[in-house]
Amino acid sequence: MEDKILTCRDCGAEFVFSGREQSFFAEKGFSNQPQRCRECRQARRSQTAGSFGGQSRPSYGAVCAACGVETTVPFRPRGDRPIYCRSCYTAKVPAGV
Repeated sequence: MEDKILTCRDCGAEFVFSGREQSFFAEKGFSNQPQRCRECRQARRSQTAGSFGGQSRPSYGAVCAACGVETTVPFRPRGDRPIYCRSCYTAKVPAGV
């Protein structure tokens, strides 16, 4: 594949979409070309990563329904379903689910 010159949709600068990158995109099944240059993609990722104040996601405290240990979960418990700690959850749910 030959290199392509594309224009960044954020800053308007031209950047090279190399044959190697095109092969990678095809291997991953991506059908669209990148629309942002490397610098703008990295800036956008850092903005998104910081949207939770530096954490990857919020966590909430809960008590395991099986063993009673205090644990944290990445969602707000509603109270209508049991919450399990990591070890109890892995024991209850078969691998691959």
